Amino acid sequence: MKILTAEFIESTIEPDRFRGERLPEVAIVGRSNVGKSSLINSLLNRKGLAKVSRTPGKTRTVNFFRVVTTDPRLKTFYLVDLPGYGYAEVDKATHARWRPMIERYLGARPALRGIVMLVDARGATDHDAMMSAWLRDLGGPTVIIVTKADKVSRGERRGKLEEIRRTLGLPDAAPLIPYSSASREGETELWQALKSLITHTDHGFS
Repeated sequence: MKILTAEFIESTIEPDRFRGERLPEVAIVGRSNVGKSSLINSLLNRKGLAKVSRTPGKTRTVNFFRVVTTDPRLKTFYLVDLPGYGYAEVDKATHARWRPMIERYLGARPALRGIVMLVDARGATDHDAMMSAWLRDLGGPTVIIVTKADKVSRGERRGKLEEIRRTLGLPDAAPLIPYSSASREGETELWQALKSLITHTDHGFS
């Protein structure tokens, strides 16, 4: 499979008003500094497409990226980067705006086919656990990606994954995909997961 184009389309604080071309959408959620922008750039092989910030919590809008591929199952779709959560130094007023923004998108977006939730390989937090529980309540398909896998040794990995499952309240058999933006480990598995989400007919979010 080849990526023909990958481009930033729009940044908005009112995602329910974004119409685009009514293409399938996959949302990416995760706490601040989990590596969302780095993952998007490495997955789409485009340096600087998603802006990487050294300041956690800086992404405060919903960002739409249109991706065109040669894969007949994927074709054209949107990756939707949602604002990071769980960063203590972001002021309460900003948090108050973020939550309804994300809720409006995840709870009432007809084009949404699935969610990719990112969790740091070094450990999940209480904020991650709350997000995981909320996504289960929404009922749509969710894929868990464990980012920064290169930061954890092979010997530690099994224990870390089991710990993440417990924190998120997931069953032992729940799949977790280790991913590294640096080494590109997990890239093939993530693309397979995206195909599964986009071709899933009963997405259950709206």
